[in-house]
Amino acid sequence: MGFLALLGRVNAAHPWSHNDAFAGFVLRQARAVRRGGGGAALDVGCGTGTLLKRLSGVFPTVIGIEPDAAAAAVAAERCRTSAVRVENRGFGHERPAAYDLIVFVASLHHLALRDALEEARAAVRPGGRVVIVGLARETQADALRSAVSLLLNPLIGLARHPARATRRSAHVHAPTADPAETFEEVRDVVRRVLPGIRLRRRLFWRYTASWSAPRDRSATRDPQSQSRARSAAARAAEA
Repeated sequence: MGFLALLGRVNAAHPWSHNDAFAGFVLRQARAVRRGGGGAALDVGCGTGTLLKRLSGVFPTVIGIEPDAAAAAVAAERCRTSAVRVENRGFGHERPAAYDLIVFVASLHHLALRDALEEARAAVRPGGRVVIVGLARETQADALRSAVSLLLNPLIGLARHPARATRRSAHVHAPTADPAETFEEVRDVVRRVLPGIRLRRRLFWRYTASWSAPRDRSATRDPQSQSRARSAAARAAEA
């Protein structure tokens, strides 16, 4: 048996969600928003509700949106508390400044990148945060992290779930898709839409990002929008 085949067998026997490795990152951001007075969180693409349950321990109001009906039903069943509401729909047409925290965990690559970021920018309240645990298409720049992740993956699976899995838990079932953009492409778009955002490549084929919405809404415009606004103002002054 080849080495990669052996890793594959161990991974299959001891599966775990790579998103769980970043729950601490997301919850640290959530607690910071809550300390600042934030009360409402939105989990975009909440899947079967694992993060929703954790966020409900931080915020009095947590909304999960999930376009897959089966996954949304599991999430609603798992999160039967007054703090959590699960909606079977996609992300879009959100109310302006409706949320103090907007989280994308392995969901942003399912959406049109710039449109989703602009929607999030408009939907988060001043002083709130947009938090991303994302996937990007691999390039040669990711080779070392991928190799390390490949080796660590079965070890963490064994540590988290020592007993051999006989079937996959329903809690880890959610629709998947391959990312189209590379990390560099994501970074370029994100920095234009959310100026000042902090991004980092991570292990387990993920990157993380967090952005704090400024109190002054005009500061959230990307440079192109600001240039158009200045030009419009100049034309108005000349009229």
